[in-house]
Amino acid sequence: MKQSLAIPLAAMLLAGCATYRPQPISPENSAAAFDARSLTNENLRAFLETNHVAGPWPRRAWDLNALTLVAFYYQPALAEAQAQWASTRAMEITAGERPNPSLSVTPGYDGQIPGNFSPWLVSLNFDVPIETAGKRGKRIAEASHLSEAAWWNFVSAAWQTRSRVRAALLNLYAAREIESLLAGQESAQSNVVRLLEGQLAAGAVSDFEATQARIALDTTRLARQDAAGQRRQARVQVANVLGLPSRALDGVKFSFAGMDQFPRQLTQPEIRRQALLNRADVRGALAEYAASQSALQLEIANQYPDVHLGPGYGWNTGNAGDNEWTLGLAVTLPVFNQNQGPIAETKAKRAQAAAHFLTVQTTAIAEIDSALVGYQAALQQAATAKALQANSLKRLNSVRAQAEAGEADPLAVANAEVEYGVGAQNRLNALLKAQLALGQLEDAVQSPLTLPPATLQAAENGAGSK
Repeated sequence: MKQSLAIPLAAMLLAGCATYRPQPISPENSAAAFDARSLTNENLRAFLETNHVAGPWPRRAWDLNALTLVAFYYQPALAEAQAQWASTRAMEITAGERPNPSLSVTPGYDGQIPGNFSPWLVSLNFDVPIETAGKRGKRIAEASHLSEAAWWNFVSAAWQTRSRVRAALLNLYAAREIESLLAGQESAQSNVVRLLEGQLAAGAVSDFEATQARIALDTTRLARQDAAGQRRQARVQVANVLGLPSRALDGVKFSFAGMDQFPRQLTQPEIRRQALLNRADVRGALAEYAASQSALQLEIANQYPDVHLGPGYGWNTGNAGDNEWTLGLAVTLPVFNQNQGPIAETKAKRAQAAAHFLTVQTTAIAEIDSALVGYQAALQQAATAKALQANSLKRLNSVRAQAEAGEADPLAVANAEVEYGVGAQNRLNALLKAQLALGQLEDAVQSPLTLPPATLQAAENGAGSK
């Protein structure tokens, strides 16, 4: 009968036990899996459609929004941040666990007891711990705040991922546009050299003027070749931030829509105020401070000792075959210390967390204000460069009209084309500078206008899903 009861009891105790399942990592397999990644993956397509990015497949062109989702799906850094968040969520389970009771068995043997029909003495002792002062609730609160801090760290990682994708796409756009402008500039300067060499042969100009034009042409050609290399390197950078092998971008076309647009709503005072309250690093530091508060509450509660109930049973301990029941009570006496050390430590850590929060928020204020000033200045420069290019175009058209009327020679037209090319490059540089400033402002304010909550939800669902 006892054996029949012991088997179900053992099964009940073991039913909730976890079992270890090894998950070895093979560098060869992980490298092969990375090399197999592509933008034509059907699971990626389903992920994009789930997040409202649909259309013909494979996509004809990839814009910033679609590429951001690709990075959320493939980028291992985001998956790592999500794993760190998951580990803190598991801490909440640990914090909520109640202490298990314990059972001790202390059999003895005494063959000298007169009249005792068995020399064996059997004692069973239980220890049932009872936590006091709400310690379990305070542990759960601390773990919950730490989990919230890890969530904001994950949000920050999502922002950084989106920022790197935008920067890489902007670099690719810049390299492509610069290469195109330099190619046009090279063509215009080649025309100038051709015309000057004709005039040199006729003795109309000096060799010095022709040589200067050749040097300018060679300099532009060298810059154009460098821009071509920068364009190829920029494609590799895009692949890297997306979490893809570079060959996955072979033949892929990118959409640079919006690269000449500059939103004004990010400069509104309300956006700045919201950023100071809701930036991921600010909210994360605030959650860490809340965790330090809960940790201090827990250590203060630890001043009050837990109670240990100790019921026991003894058989054959006195008279032959008798049964003896006992009820014990154990309490730690706070005689030598009242948990002053851990309380002092957690108070210091709370003060440290408060100082860290103020540091993070102050840094955020400085970043936002600096980004706002830089963005507004870059917008002014972009507007000025646009006006200068418009005037250069008017001058070019005027010189062309004069040439058609016989009032200007072809060399004047060629020089005007070169000048217009220089103006176009100046405008592109100003536009790129404004886009860089816009990126810094977006990173500083972390506004839902730039990365809406639905996109952050996509980051949570996509990280580590491949």
